[in-house]
Amino acid sequence: MKNRQATISRDTLETQITLSIDLDGSGKCNLDTGIPFLEHMLEQVARHGLIDLDIKAKGDLHIDCHHTVEDIGITFGQAFSQSLADKKGIRRYGHAYVPLDEALSRVVIDFSGRPGLEFHAKFARGSIGSFDVELFYEFFQGFVNHANATLHIDNLRGRNAHHIAETIFKAFGRAVRNAVDIDGRIGDSIPSTKGSL
Repeated sequence: MKNRQATISRDTLETQITLSIDLDGSGKCNLDTGIPFLEHMLEQVARHGLIDLDIKAKGDLHIDCHHTVEDIGITFGQAFSQSLADKKGIRRYGHAYVPLDEALSRVVIDFSGRPGLEFHAKFARGSIGSFDVELFYEFFQGFVNHANATLHIDNLRGRNAHHIAETIFKAFGRAVRNAVDIDGRIGDSIPSTKGSL
């Protein structure tokens, strides 16, 4: 199997980000973003997706977290796109249901070559600690736009905002893990009747 790693840097007037992933890792992560709750969620993605993840980000947090969260999503998507390359041999589709106490979320992903996001989660409050829950959508929109993936996120039930967020990110990690796994039955084929993704 080819090396499925990537390092992406993004340098704008709003953020400076360096992000590295290894899709065949063991779930290790090293995060320095200045946004503790986002780091907690990304730890879930790394652990449950078995992705090694390293992020160093500096952003205009004195304004708010929006640009930094969005740009981390963008670089995360770019890293997936680069590390998957032509997508030969991958399963392509992945899905997962994850519960946490009263909360349950479902995530379905297709590394289709076409960006699309359906995000359906209602939070009873606007923030978790100081983290604005609207930014979850911005993170995932940045990801799908640059990973060229179709992503459906549905929170099916839940009351506690932290539980809802955690089920979403854990399910995302699990779904991604399924989708990027190598399918031994298809060899070097591309999982599409078109012959390309």
